[in-house]
Amino acid sequence: QVQLVESGGGSVQAGGSLTLSCAATGNLFKDTCMGWFRQTPGKEREGLATIRLAGGRTSYAASVEGRFTISTDYAKKTIRLQMNGVKPDDAGTYYCAANSPVCHSFVAAYYKDWGQGTLVTVAS
Repeated sequence: QVQLVESGGGSVQAGGSLTLSCAATGNLFKDTCMGWFRQTPGKEREGLATIRLAGGRTSYAASVEGRFTISTDYAKKTIRLQMNGVKPDDAGTYYCAANSPVCHSFVAAYYKDWGQGTLVTVAS
């Protein structure tokens, strides 16, 4: 059983920065595949960034590459999403996900465990 708790959401000015965190507990391993997703009303959950819990290779969606950075602190079982140059289209509910059998996948259905989400609004 894995529990994921996101934090750090809120309102940010367009062009500004925000850091989201995901604290993970439960049955986790160094190679557990983690990801950040975003969802807006009426749209499917969009994969943004992926990493293994112990670090290493990262992958990014084209919509956020160069602006967002995913990182991990394995000792604290925490992954973060540093969001820079935030745009109005970045608004939405951000979810942390874990345990995809296909690592670095942006397919939401692959991920077994999900957090409750944290809301990000962007003021223009």
